[in-house]
Amino acid sequence: MSEQSAIIADDAELAARLAAAAGRILLLVRDSGLVSAKALGKAGDQTANQFLIHALAQQRPDDGMLSEESKDTPERLSKSRVWIIDPVDGTREYGEERTDWAVHVALAVDGVATIGAVALPGLDLVLRTDQPAPLPSEGAPLRMVVSRTRPAKEAVAVAEAIGAALVPMGSAGAKAMAVIRGEADIYLHSGGQYEWDSAAPVAVAQAFGLHCSRIDGSPLVYNRADVYMPDLLICRKEHAADVLARVKEVDVG
Repeated sequence: MSEQSAIIADDAELAARLAAAAGRILLLVRDSGLVSAKALGKAGDQTANQFLIHALAQQRPDDGMLSEESKDTPERLSKSRVWIIDPVDGTREYGEERTDWAVHVALAVDGVATIGAVALPGLDLVLRTDQPAPLPSEGAPLRMVVSRTRPAKEAVAVAEAIGAALVPMGSAGAKAMAVIRGEADIYLHSGGQYEWDSAAPVAVAQAFGLHCSRIDGSPLVYNRADVYMPDLLICRKEHAADVLARVKEVDVG
């Protein structure tokens, strides 16, 4: 009989270990060759989700939980601490064996994305709130990361207004981490998301010193009854005021 798993007391360490382990599970599922490409996304989502929800239930039994792949319940609304997870952010990219997909594990405290980790399993990388590092030097011209399949009209219009080059990329987590990693300077999204799409990326981005807000400049608030979160801005702080002003000016018809 195996020994009972040790309880990890540190929330950031727990988030990072969970995200990394889920990433390894997802790579094993994909690399097994036992699931068709058509069914791979669903199989990965469900397998990683089961691991994450059971591990969190054991490690943090008193906390609330919100997962993209689990039925939501109102119980979490009465909790101060709520874990918000996305087992596979970028299911299409995962199934296509690209690297721009992610695993999100975040802890929201009183509605604020406070602790988190974003794993990029295809790059063997985990970015976490308790290990921030200086941002790389900024490139020229400015670069705005956008969806590789359906760039938001507002993002394209703002990019044109500020002279930013568009950088197409997959998942929300990969886009946000691209700003941290120096592959882009701005991530502007207005095409609709849910809390699990941004909670972990926002927690990590804020820890690394980036600006994070709604595109009207208001705060990002988590653990709401309605988990829809239509827009998001993550960028270097020196660009935030200009981008927010340009969003108000753009006419996307």
